[in-house]
Amino acid sequence: MDSEPNTGEGSSSSSAAAAAAALQQQLQQAPESSTSPPPAAAPPSRYESQKRRDWNTFLQYLKNHKPPLTLARCSGAHVIEFLKYLDQFGKTKVHISGCPYFGHPNPPAPCACPLKQAWGSLDALIGRLRAAYEENGGRPESNPFGARAVRIYLREVRESQAKARGIPYEKKKRKRPVVTAASGINSGQSSGTSSGAGAGEASGNATGAATTTTV
Repeated sequence: MDSEPNTGEGSSSSSAAAAAAALQQQLQQAPESSTSPPPAAAPPSRYESQKRRDWNTFLQYLKNHKPPLTLARCSGAHVIEFLKYLDQFGKTKVHISGCPYFGHPNPPAPCACPLKQAWGSLDALIGRLRAAYEENGGRPESNPFGARAVRIYLREVRESQAKARGIPYEKKKRKRPVVTAASGINSGQSSGTSSGAGAGEASGNATGAATTTTV
């Protein structure tokens, strides 16, 4: 007597194949965003790139210092030494007191006075290094770039370069605006409103900040 074929195994295998085909179709239809790589990070700004270069330059200066210095032992005096060291790479002509062009804003001929770092460049450099110090784990209260001695040195450089180059520097002053409200109350009016703009308003701020240019 012939046995009947077992149809259960065939149906189960067909169901499994259909399920696998459906799963593959769903994977193919899945949005590409789920498997796409994350977007690339934005490149650092010009300020951040310059700040990183300045920081690496200062660390290299400490390493080459004799004797070598560590960042923990760095003080405001060492920062001033670093600024003076950078003068050899400066491009700003600073006339000495004995130069005939001392105090001349537009010298008619070249002279043998040294080239130094402009005050504006040094001031911006200290600002970047001060931020980089704290971003690299330094404490604000022990930041050597914010030391009082460094601020005094920068002020002296600004004043000396202003005299040598004949560029007056005037600290920008802010004047408080004087507002006068004109109110006219007449006896025959129930209410009066002020009209017109108040006179005596201060206009214009004192300018003339010294700009250091390279020669």
